[in-house]
Amino acid sequence: MGLLADLRILYHLALHPVRGNTHAQRLDNFYRGQAEGYDAFRERLLRGRDELWAALPAPAGGVWLDLGGGTGANAERLGARLNTLSKFYIVDLAPSLLAVARRRIARHGWSQVEAVEADATSFVPAEGAADIVTFSYSLTMIPDWFAALDHAWRLLRPGGHIGVVDFYVSRKFPPAGMARHGWLTRQFWPAWFSRDNVFPSPDHLPYLQRRFEQVKLVEQRARVPYLPLARVPCYWFIGRKPLPT
Repeated sequence: MGLLADLRILYHLALHPVRGNTHAQRLDNFYRGQAEGYDAFRERLLRGRDELWAALPAPAGGVWLDLGGGTGANAERLGARLNTLSKFYIVDLAPSLLAVARRRIARHGWSQVEAVEADATSFVPAEGAADIVTFSYSLTMIPDWFAALDHAWRLLRPGGHIGVVDFYVSRKFPPAGMARHGWLTRQFWPAWFSRDNVFPSPDHLPYLQRRFEQVKLVEQRARVPYLPLARVPCYWFIGRKPLPT
């Protein structure tokens, strides 16, 4: 990816005004000018996606929902395991990103992958349920994130898994054993991202841990392109919907 393409992405991240009367309109307005270069730039920023996808199961004949799946790049992370699934849904509200996803689907000849323009808080697959639900750097962009997680819980079959990777900040007093971020980190990153309607929250992880059985949690920091000293907090989480007792 060249410098000019990077500058185009940085302009949309830092300077381009985000317009629209609805969340869907604002989302597509934000991504429309950067959709083609989206994947290459964010590979250097969005840490933890490869690790999460490698750790999640891909059950034979299973249904996987990637909510806020954007360009469909996450389907490529499954490699040959994608062929074990009966269906993989890329669900997003941004037509510009879904156009990239549909070209990716056609290029690979994926018959079991479908890109759907829909809301993560209400989309229901034709199968009526899912075995895996993922949010890859999308939960921070969903205004009703708690509704999205509740909806994911309802869609998951008992024993199904949820995978989330995203930015966050810790609570001021997190539970023992979890990362504790200083005051500057907790104030700076939410303010930095909020201009692009991205909202790192201290409440995402506690809610995930309350709603699902925790299988794996990794808290870490990611480098920020062109800001060599900056490290933004991020995490990846795998949870399981409990089996009936």
